[in-house]
Amino acid sequence: MTKISPLAPKRFPDMPHVPGVRVAGAACGLKRTRSPDLFLAELDTGTTVAGVFTRSRCFSAPVAWCREALSRKRVRAIVVNSGNANAFTGLAGDRMVARTVKAAAKMFKCPEKEIFVASTGVIGEPVPPGYVAGKLTGMKNRLAPKAWAKAAKAIMTTDTFAKGATRQAMIGGVPVTLNGIAKGSGMIAPDMATMLSFIFTDAAIPATVLQKLLVRATSRSFNSITVDSDTSTSDTVLICATGKGEKHRKVVSPGDRHLRDFREKLDDLMQDLAQQIARDGEGAGKFVTIRVSGAASEKAARRIGLAVANSPLVKTAFAGGDANWGRVVMAVGKAGEKADRDLLSISMGGIAITRKGKIVRGYDEKPVTAHLKGREIMVEIDVGVGKGCATVWTCDLNRGYITINADYRS
Repeated sequence: MTKISPLAPKRFPDMPHVPGVRVAGAACGLKRTRSPDLFLAELDTGTTVAGVFTRSRCFSAPVAWCREALSRKRVRAIVVNSGNANAFTGLAGDRMVARTVKAAAKMFKCPEKEIFVASTGVIGEPVPPGYVAGKLTGMKNRLAPKAWAKAAKAIMTTDTFAKGATRQAMIGGVPVTLNGIAKGSGMIAPDMATMLSFIFTDAAIPATVLQKLLVRATSRSFNSITVDSDTSTSDTVLICATGKGEKHRKVVSPGDRHLRDFREKLDDLMQDLAQQIARDGEGAGKFVTIRVSGAASEKAARRIGLAVANSPLVKTAFAGGDANWGRVVMAVGKAGEKADRDLLSISMGGIAITRKGKIVRGYDEKPVTAHLKGREIMVEIDVGVGKGCATVWTCDLNRGYITINADYRS
């Protein structure tokens, strides 16, 4: 049995029913361990959808289908399998997607482009075309309004815990619900999306508005985490709005004033899920927050933060509790963004190490080392060239990551 990450939440959240959504998770035999590996979500007719996907040039067959299906802006069902990525499988992958979509569309009596699919797991191993399609009838019988924990477990691969989050938001004074699940542990690096995540709300929001909200929120959440700098072939994030909650003021634009609380709660929910992924980084023992300020722009700040977060030298120093701040200087310098070496300031655990390009007079490394020995690490960097700010999240890099990935397929 996989040991649960020491950074995991104490328990899976108590997630309420989202009107217009039913979910299920179960084992269909794709995983050798016989653990849950198939997720199904049914959405009421008229549910709108938005999505972001991997920018990998070696994208999976499900990603190719979802990009095409998104043009319809409606969703009736989402089918997700874990244990097999259905990527780099040629025509076999396309046939598997086609059979799955056709069976689901028939079952839910809807157009095929209202069926979305995703896969995660081992790359390059074909699945029999009708394998998942043949399991859908049994999955439909399992659908339930609050089976969120089972659903979240069904999309896991090397994850050590199921990831879920819920928020209540207000649209013009009317309460709406947001629920989300995600998976991710390794092959995590931002590039439009970073893993699998499925978010559901009972609000009534047009697909075009949902798309803009999702892209914005993804930038500040899933695109602000990294475990190992590797972008998956299968990254998919979908958000679905059923419109089955209490009637609220009409949403026309992502900038609507009455949508402000919803925007903030969506950002918060997605950051929660993103941080859970970083906390479950393969072999992770420490959760690292990196705050960058003084950059030329928010995008520049994020790139600098990710350069630090992706550095094996920085991450191994954190793993060993070594206050080697020179590695942070190195990573800032290689980011390719503007930074003034004579104004660079670095703090760890709230303790100033350098200020305006020089080590702080009387600097004592002991309290910094003590901070780095803990489970939660905070790094703050000011590069002294502007007002751009961003926060990224990562984990340390230790022997556990090597152990997991050395025998991932066995």
